[in-house]
Order: sequence, then structure tokens, then C-alpha cells
Amino acid sequence: MHLWKILAPAAPPPNVPPNVPHERSPEYDPELTPSLGELREERPGGHPLAPEDRINLDALHAAADRIRAEVGKLIVGQRDLIDLLIVSLLAGGHVLVEGVPGIAKTLTARLIAKTIDAEYRRIQFTPDLMPSDVTGTTVLNTSDARFVFNRGPVFGNLILIDEINRAPAKTQAALFEVMAEQQVTVDGTTHVLPDPFFVIATQNPIEQEGTYRLPEAQLDRFLVRVVVDYPDQTEERDILYRFRSDFMQRQQEEVQAVLSKAQVAEYRAVVEKVFIRDELLDYIAAVVYRTRTHPDLYLGASPRASLAILRLSKAVAALAGRDFVTPDDIQLVAFPALNHRIILTPEREMEGFGTRDVIKEILQGIEIPR
Repeated sequence: MHLWKILAPAAPPPNVPPNVPHERSPEYDPELTPSLGELREERPGGHPLAPEDRINLDALHAAADRIRAEVGKLIVGQRDLIDLLIVSLLAGGHVLVEGVPGIAKTLTARLIAKTIDAEYRRIQFTPDLMPSDVTGTTVLNTSDARFVFNRGPVFGNLILIDEINRAPAKTQAALFEVMAEQQVTVDGTTHVLPDPFFVIATQNPIEQEGTYRLPEAQLDRFLVRVVVDYPDQTEERDILYRFRSDFMQRQQEEVQAVLSKAQVAEYRAVVEKVFIRDELLDYIAAVVYRTRTHPDLYLGASPRASLAILRLSKAVAALAGRDFVTPDDIQLVAFPALNHRIILTPEREMEGFGTRDVIKEILQGIEIPR
């Protein structure tokens, strides 16, 4: 089952008597993810939080629905991508969107940015782009003979980096400090970036000429990597119906901002408060540690991956209407959080194995906390 089906609004689950064990196969299968109702009743014996510690998630859930509705005015399908962008925004991380040309990667990211009343900047990465073209540079002000810092386009709230793998390594390296520490240091002076700060980068995995592979240190700074596929035939037909009299996509003008910067900060604080028990923290640690000892992996995930799964699982739980994390939340975000942080051994890669196969095997081999 897809992520959007888990996060879609649903009727409250039926009452379950206390102390009834939750029966489910310990095997992880992305196509057999339980329904939202099952996710809400994961803890046997009642809610893990006392009534006075419960978190009201109605406003957050309504905000996510408004974003989906606005983006849905243009975008057909891509519901997993849209939900992962919302989840990452609430979790305070950045997103790498990868897919072939023409499947609305950039358009979806731009529409997500339009739904938030904040400063939006787009940077088109090219082979001749310099680091100073991104971060800014110090120039001489001839009127008073003083050097002043001219801020680059990265000084915004919502940054769309289109075709990030078109720029050379030195320009990509300029994003290390920006994405990890939300600041830019130029000529010994540190300039803090505004809050919220959210980077969405796109890349095309097909073309090799004129592109530069992202270094592992750069990939690790993305909270998730979303691999976008072609739409199915029904979605393709719906795209034609929607744009048959709108060649220039004028419907973009109908997309409205439905969230303020203050609300983004507020909802991020709410996500931080979502409860996660110690056994689930141990489960995350076990999953990430297994990537470092797995025989099919040349490179395992770092502690940054553990923190990414923690943040994402809390955001997914909140969007599912729960103020506590379940094992299913962790399994749901494991692939988008890990797929760009691990490297297969050359032998397994030549045999046709993928990172999804290894992550699935790791999740199947670890006992799920009850």
C-alpha cells in the first residue's frame, strides 16, 4: 500500500477491547502496509499517553489536507511524492527528488512552495555555476569604499534546486554548510539563513553527459530521496483531460498559500512532541546498525540516518492522526530515509539487486517491538 493511502483521512477505527494482542506478520512488505485504522490501534491495552499528555493534531492534519488540495489543482497522481514532501517539511529536512524528465518533479516542488506564504527561490544548476552564484559574494561598495556581502539565491525559505547534478563538485560542496547548519560562511563571516529553510532538489538519473554524481556527503544531507516513476495509464489520461485547453498551465495561478511561516514552525514543534517509546528507538538503532554489517553493502548508513528515521516516523504518525509512533511508521519511512545513504557491493549490483531488496531483508530480519 502507498504512503498516501496511510496518510489519507479515514473514519475512526472500531473500539478494540484492552489487552487484545495485535496480530500481524513480522515480515515487512511495502505492498502490505496496514490501513490507517490498524496503525491507530497499534498499542495493545490502550493509548500509550496519559489523557493530559495527548497532543491535538487536528490543525496539523487540516493544514496537510489543504496543501494536498491546492497541489491537486494541477498535479495528477504523484501522491507519495506530495506526502513525502509534506512529511519532510514538518520533519525539518530536505528532499532529493529523482526521476526521468517530464513527470512533474519540478512542478510539484514549485506548487508545494506556492502553498506556503514564504520566500521562494529557484536555482537552476548548470555546469558553469560557481559556489558564489549560490551562496553570495563580498563586493566593494565604491560609494563608501567598504566591502559588503551580496546574498545569493540560497537566502530564502523554500529553495528549489533544479537538476542538482548538473553543477560540478565545488558548487555542490557549497551546499554542505547550507543544508546541514542552515548558515553560510563567506570571508570568515557567518550569515544565518532564514527559518523555515527547506530545500527540494531534483535530478535526472538517466543522462550522464554534462552531469556530476552527487558525493555521498551531499546525499547524506537529504532527509529523504524520492524516486518518482511514470504515471499509470489512467493518470496519463487524466493529465490530458486536465490540460487539453490549458497549454501554458495557467491553472498554477489558482494555487493559493494556505500555510504561514509561523504555522510551519508551530507544526514542526508539534511533530517533535510526538511520543516514541524506548523499544522503538532501539528498533531504529538496530535497523541502521544492520546496514553497517550487512554483507551485501559496501557502505552502511550513518547516525544521521537514525535521526532521519526518528524525525520522519514522528511526522508520519502526526499526519496519520496519532501522537505516538508505531513500528509501521518506522518501516514506512525506512526506504526513503536509507536508499540514498547505502551503497551495494559491486557483486550484488551486477547481479541486479537494489537497495530496496537489502532494506526489505534487513527489516524482515529484525524482530518488531510489541
